[in-house]
Amino acid sequence: GETIRQDLVNKIISKASKIKAGSGPGEMGPVIDQASYNKILSYIQHSEQQGAKILLDGRKWKRENGCWIGPTILLHSTLENDKTLSEEVFGPVLSVLRVNSWEEAINIENSSPFGNAASVYTTHGGNAEWFTSRFRASMLGVNIGVPVPREPFSFGGLYGTRSKYGDMDITGDGAMEFFSNRIKITSKWPIVRAQKRKMNGTTTNDGTCLIHTFPSNVNASA
Repeated sequence: GETIRQDLVNKIISKASKIKAGSGPGEMGPVIDQASYNKILSYIQHSEQQGAKILLDGRKWKRENGCWIGPTILLHSTLENDKTLSEEVFGPVLSVLRVNSWEEAINIENSSPFGNAASVYTTHGGNAEWFTSRFRASMLGVNIGVPVPREPFSFGGLYGTRSKYGDMDITGDGAMEFFSNRIKITSKWPIVRAQKRKMNGTTTNDGTCLIHTFPSNVNASA
């Protein structure tokens, strides 16, 4: 219900507002440069102009050195004409869009031209299965915000979306295929009639490879 949704948003705001600027444990550093900073600001300002409510404003972070912007949480009023909901910001900005049903949420995710990753947060396995079987993305998470899989699985998007180009991914078996050559050896060995003979004092058969390693007592045969 609405109370549960608001409680969740309030908890997120509370946790995000406690993050401090800096480079120590639990602190958040600046963005990489002025161009990135300006781009992030433009997304926030754009959403604000489209009617989004600023629940937590990271633009208040001000420091002398570096391009600092703190955690920002936006409550969007509509999906239309708001590029922050359809483009990747690459900054500490969280968008919140309330929906009235699971089907409405899935329709929003499925209608995106991208298909890199999607996540659901829940304590019920059945709820997780409902969403993961309907998501239109390649990397899916359950209670995981950035669902990048471990090896040997690849990081990459879904075929048919703008998150997938070509036939390879950048990690896992896709990277192995791209950066290496497969070398195949096909062989057939003739049948050799066994004959006893002496080799270094050891009796063996023709067709057998016997290797003695000296001065140690290591020997190998195949």
